[in-house]
Amino acid sequence: MSTKKHISRDTESLVSVSISSGLNNNNGEYEKSPDADSSLRHPPWEPLGNTCTMSRKRHREDDSCTETTSAPALPLQMSICKQAPFSDEPEAMLERERCDYTTRITYKVAKSGRVLRPIRVYADGIYDLFHQGHARQLMQAKNLFPNVYLIVGVCSDALTHSKKGRTVMTDLERYEAVRHCRYVDEVVREAPWELDEDFITRHKIDFVAHDEIPYITDDGTDLYAWLKARGMFVATERTEGVSTSDIVARIVRDYDIYVRRNLARGYSAKDLNVSFLNEKKFRLQNKMDELKDKGKRVMENIGEKRVDMIQKWEEKSRDFIDAFLLLFGREGRLSHIWNEGKGRLMQALSPPASPRRDGSPTSSNSNDNDDSVSPPPPKAGRYDFSPSSSTNAKFSNSCSTQDFSDDDDDDEHQSK
Repeated sequence: MSTKKHISRDTESLVSVSISSGLNNNNGEYEKSPDADSSLRHPPWEPLGNTCTMSRKRHREDDSCTETTSAPALPLQMSICKQAPFSDEPEAMLERERCDYTTRITYKVAKSGRVLRPIRVYADGIYDLFHQGHARQLMQAKNLFPNVYLIVGVCSDALTHSKKGRTVMTDLERYEAVRHCRYVDEVVREAPWELDEDFITRHKIDFVAHDEIPYITDDGTDLYAWLKARGMFVATERTEGVSTSDIVARIVRDYDIYVRRNLARGYSAKDLNVSFLNEKKFRLQNKMDELKDKGKRVMENIGEKRVDMIQKWEEKSRDFIDAFLLLFGREGRLSHIWNEGKGRLMQALSPPASPRRDGSPTSSNSNDNDDSVSPPPPKAGRYDFSPSSSTNAKFSNSCSTQDFSDDDDDDEHQSK
């Protein structure tokens, strides 16, 4: 119990000291102390030292707490919980009024860290499609000196379009993107394209941070030449391999891919300024890609289960082979069906056998083979000169002559 009371008393004293140091009582109204650094968004906090802690192993006869030595604690870094203010907001105006701009700070003095106030560094740009190259440039500007208050100027749409070309993001979007960067302390909206003495004095700027490459104006002079001559220019390094122009070039190069992506996400052809035919083409390509993905997933699943499938196939292969041979083999079912159908077809196409007379050469054997079925006779040609046919011809001629003779007798009898 004594340990908890001791810790709570120390905590209360620390809170009271921090409140009294940051605020001054002015007729019952508290205000910020001018000595407090407003660049810190939260009051500093340091862990308590020399506190009495309970040891894990306690002697039976000794119930008092034992003091243990611990490693020196590092100061706790508080995170930033709000965005940077604009230059015309009260917080930024208060910080600007508190800055003593009567004495000139040189680069050497600023590097030494013996300055009693924050050093105000200014960096400007378009910051379209805010990326890691922009963030790295602002980080370098923030870490130029030990205590930096970073002011970032962002140009408006009208000025940027007239000087550099069309932007992807609007000026309001670019303002918000920059003010939410962790290294930025203040944002100047509608920043000028060329800096002058009045702008530097009004914002109490000590140094201007920009890359070392000369920025040529319309008249052919370097935009930061006069600042370099006065020793107020500090160079930062560009990030190779990334820029707003490179990002735009990627989008233009892969235009079809990004249009298909947005169509799949629910954007209409009107939103993307795409014609009706192109919309149908892109949607068809999306469907084809979906089918390809499904096919890949199926193949992956098959690849995972291929061992089981091979084993099952080996087990069933003998049954498949036997069934195939039973159906398509030489003595298979299809062969029997074909032979039966062929015989029936031949019987249907062949003419039936003619009736036989008594006394014919084959009549003697007809009684012996009543139950047997003789094969159909071969088809004879139109003029058949076989012996049987010649015999029949003689018989038919004799009959015909006899008939004609009877007719002649009848004619003679009638004439008489």
